[in-house]
Amino acid sequence: MTVELVTPAGMFQPVPYHHVSVATGSRMVSVAGQIARDEHANKLAPNDLAGQLAHALRNTARGLEGVGASFRDVVRLRFYVVRWKPELYPEFIAGLESVVDELGIPQPLPPLSAIGVSYLFEPDVLVEVEADAVID
Repeated sequence: MTVELVTPAGMFQPVPYHHVSVATGSRMVSVAGQIARDEHANKLAPNDLAGQLAHALRNTARGLEGVGASFRDVVRLRFYVVRWKPELYPEFIAGLESVVDELGIPQPLPPLSAIGVSYLFEPDVLVEVEADAVID
């Protein structure tokens, strides 16, 4: 399977992600929204957006790995962030950057959306991550 990440000429720049992904493969993988919980549903990184994002991305990686995929196969990411405001951007990026090498997340990122929401799964959850991938 191959994922080609591109930003065609004339699209808004600079951004830390590509605007378009093109994938070849035969199986679509969707990882449900992942949050900062361990395998026993223990809450991780309370009141820490960066820490919760890192844990949610680790859980996303586990979901991908469980079907033979990785972040290199991801064609789309969605981030849902509670009470989003521009002042949270540095903390959000810090959480992402803290696991880029560990999880093999491509840079620039695949196409993504960061969506501000009022609340998520439980009151302590600050961020949720969804991923779509294509594999052979």
